[in-house]
Amino acid sequence: MNMATKQNIFKEHLEAWLAARGHKLARGQLIRNICFVTGVHPKSVPRSFKRVQLRHSAIGERRGRVTYYTPDVTAALKTVWDVVGEPCGENLHSQLGEYVRLLKRDGFWSHDPRVTQKLLRMSQGTLKSRVLKFKRQQFPTHGQSTTSPGAIHALIPVRTGPWDKAPVGTLQLDTVAHCGDSVAGDYVFTVNAADVATLWGTRWAQWNKGQEATVQSLEAMERQTPFPILERHPDSGSEFINWHCQAWSQARGQILTRSRPNHKNDNCFVEERNGHVVRRWVGYTRFDAQAVVGALNALYEVLTPFLNHFVASRRIVAKERVGARWVIKRERVALTPYQRVLARPDVAQEVKAALRVTHEGLNLFVLKQAIDRRLKIVFTLQERYGRPKSNRYFR
Repeated sequence: MNMATKQNIFKEHLEAWLAARGHKLARGQLIRNICFVTGVHPKSVPRSFKRVQLRHSAIGERRGRVTYYTPDVTAALKTVWDVVGEPCGENLHSQLGEYVRLLKRDGFWSHDPRVTQKLLRMSQGTLKSRVLKFKRQQFPTHGQSTTSPGAIHALIPVRTGPWDKAPVGTLQLDTVAHCGDSVAGDYVFTVNAADVATLWGTRWAQWNKGQEATVQSLEAMERQTPFPILERHPDSGSEFINWHCQAWSQARGQILTRSRPNHKNDNCFVEERNGHVVRRWVGYTRFDAQAVVGALNALYEVLTPFLNHFVASRRIVAKERVGARWVIKRERVALTPYQRVLARPDVAQEVKAALRVTHEGLNLFVLKQAIDRRLKIVFTLQERYGRPKSNRYFR
């Protein structure tokens, strides 16, 4: 029984309590009945009736601890949460001060200084409870698998790990199909890449998943990667495991390995970012208009620096199986890929200096606005040039 229910009980019996004034037996019986129903102490019953009698209908409840993190603080937190792409509370807490600093620097922070001070004092637990109440964008359906085994798998060595000592430049690759609820016909694919050591991510859109188109996407993604690429590790899909891609990798002096078929954990770093990045921002809509390819790449040109420089995550540092469950321990402080690159000793100082200059030139709020605007263009082009649902699977 909560406090509101107890107060309603006292309100209902207030008239009987006042009518029994001076009658000890009647009031005693009323006290016993209320204590039996509500579980309160008999001595608190008269005080509760007095509070109900003297309370003004226009004045709310004043008991209890004064609320420190008022709705204006929650509104400021919601502003940051929206701008940085709706992260979880743990990842947001470690970067909150940096986000507020950048928004202030660029003139997009309009909250009161006292509200800002309270927001920066907020503990991780309180921040998590506030963030859990915010509504995230949801997508109604899930994707379809388009990976099929090739005939030259024996040429590409299988690598299953370990990944904890992988140098910077070891990329895991995968393709994400924007096929909606059917893999029939032609549609857009996204090539997704994640660096194992720093979680630096790049992505590029292409029409279908032909060999030449995939290599062109890899070249475009390499131009967005600030450090040299040493190894590429895709799944066993034919868009990566083919003669053309193997010869291209060998000509560049880059290692090409692959994961085992039907073992997604061999490619775990990029697999989780298929959902956390591509599906999270683009969704599961079918893109079967070629005009969407350019618009989607324009989106990735601003989404990639936004995610690498401002969106933090916590990596798993230990994992132990206890009975039927896994006990996972993560980093205490969430870090962005940009911060992880700066902390790596195997990254050249010239690369770090160039990244610092790039970071200071980025505007967090403008990037988020550009992402929303370009994402709207993607769906507008699909709606305008895409095939209707009735005949979209027929060429």
